[in-house]
Amino acid sequence: MIHKIILLVFTIGSSLLFISQLILLQLINSDYSERSKNNAIQERPIYPPRGLIYDRNNKLIVANKPVYDLMVVPENIIAFDTIALTSNLNISKKDLLSRIKNAEKFSKKLSSVLVRQLPMNEVAILQEKMWKFPGFYFQKKSTRDYIIPIAPNVLGYTSETNQREIKTKPNYDLGEMIGRQGIEKTYENLLRGKKGKKLFQKDRFNRIIGPYEGGANDQTPVAAENLNLTIDATLQAYGEALMINKRGAIVAIEPRTGEILSLVSAPNYNPNLLTGRDRSEYFKKLLYDTISRPLFDRSLQAEYSPGSPFKTLNALIGLQENIINPETRFSCNEGHYYAKGAFMKCHCKKGTSNDLIRGIYNSCNTYFAKTFKSFIDSKSSPSISIDLWKKHLEKFGLGNYLGYDLPIGKKGFIPDSDYYDRWYPDKNWGSTTIISNSIGQGEILTTPIQMANFTAAIANRGFFRKPHFKKTNSKSFRDTLYPKNMTLIDKKHFETVIEGMYQVVEKGTARIARIKGIEVCGKTGTVENFIRLNNEKTQLTDHSIFVGFAPKEDPKIAIAVFIENGYWGARWAAPIGSLMIEKYLKGEVKRQWLETRMINGSLIAEYQKPFSGKPFVINE
Repeated sequence: MIHKIILLVFTIGSSLLFISQLILLQLINSDYSERSKNNAIQERPIYPPRGLIYDRNNKLIVANKPVYDLMVVPENIIAFDTIALTSNLNISKKDLLSRIKNAEKFSKKLSSVLVRQLPMNEVAILQEKMWKFPGFYFQKKSTRDYIIPIAPNVLGYTSETNQREIKTKPNYDLGEMIGRQGIEKTYENLLRGKKGKKLFQKDRFNRIIGPYEGGANDQTPVAAENLNLTIDATLQAYGEALMINKRGAIVAIEPRTGEILSLVSAPNYNPNLLTGRDRSEYFKKLLYDTISRPLFDRSLQAEYSPGSPFKTLNALIGLQENIINPETRFSCNEGHYYAKGAFMKCHCKKGTSNDLIRGIYNSCNTYFAKTFKSFIDSKSSPSISIDLWKKHLEKFGLGNYLGYDLPIGKKGFIPDSDYYDRWYPDKNWGSTTIISNSIGQGEILTTPIQMANFTAAIANRGFFRKPHFKKTNSKSFRDTLYPKNMTLIDKKHFETVIEGMYQVVEKGTARIARIKGIEVCGKTGTVENFIRLNNEKTQLTDHSIFVGFAPKEDPKIAIAVFIENGYWGARWAAPIGSLMIEKYLKGEVKRQWLETRMINGSLIAEYQKPFSGKPFVINE
């Protein structure tokens, strides 16, 4: 009896074990099923074209053009005419055989890319002959086509994924296009779409014999989303033309919304160079150009001293902290000693007495140095004052990332008490030690986009919205997404500074920026340019700066222009800035003489000079 029970238990147990294994293998664990499918079915991806990119006025900037990868399944290859194939592919027989051998190492049964990104005209020639080449087929995809070849620093570029990437990105195939920089990278998920797939039945010899189950399991790709940028394509192209043969940046922002109208970095390159089969060759040339650095985005990554435009911020801080008022006057003696060895030269004539507005449009170094010194000396210690000063500046977006929707940038630098305590361990520093900060020199560093942004904050009378590149048509959604960032300055104080900036253009250092029928507010800057040469601080040609906005009331554009080695503000930066304003607000430029001079003007000779200049020694 016991034997019968044991036999029955064994039989039932074995049956249950066998059934459970069948369920596991066939219904739960798909590994064996997938292996079987891979032997009988070939899956080919269907890539949707990337989303189109338009400017703020619905002008098409970036489209797509079809390209084809020549694929190979090594096991399916039979003897073929190598000369016929290589002559159409423009590669050598040796190269072809080497690529086939590498494909065999990867897998004899799975497909590999033999030749990437063949254009339509080459594929058309080969397509009708493909029956002669069993084991080879074309895989369609697309690459970018820059209809308006502008703003490579904004748009970024795409390239193919590699072996390392697909290990961390399982949703991508080897060789699939992916956004690398700029908008292409930031909005990859929108612009990519969702790939589909097509399944083919194979016979026991691994040959394609037709669609799998009549295409019932094929998946249609999901179209990518199109994208509208805030960039004005016409203005962007115009800015790039103005910056030919110059190094520097232009940043233009719509103050009310924070929308970036133009972001020019010079020198740049034609974005179409980074498409197609020769992309890698051109990329290397751009990358190894360490002199012009076309891949370095000066508008977002270059950190410069802001120079005299920074005086407007020190004026606002002085007004807010009751250090000065609009009527406060300081006399200028073509320079001033603030302490032993601390001398600051000024361009005002000897005996000039300036109030705040005159101090701004005369760009009086003495006025702002005395204002800054009074502010630093107004608290119980310079540490308290400098930290309050930094707090004000951070509210204008300085000293940190602005958070715009591009993946690169620099923070700039605003010093605080900790910084100076490290430099002066005995804490023997004060207002005269750091007096250069009063005129935007010293230790301050800003990027061109930060300069355009604080100009927008002035134009708005005390706030800015985060600069951004993606156009949002819904005002309520945009205002929620990009709320106002308020400064610590009362609105009433901005009117005095704005009037001073208006007078800069009307009768001050930026008279060349006047535009008939438009009230332009601006501020020029001439920034000293130093390098360390032979362990000495050596002065080179100054940089040229202009910030401005227009119209004075209800401003539509705020701009910052930075020209490396451009001598003084009114020589290059102010004319370029005013031409950009005129182009945007009027749609055309009437001052043809100025436009011609700026477009044809070149600083190449300046950039080719060897390092020169007398060593500049700071007085101790």
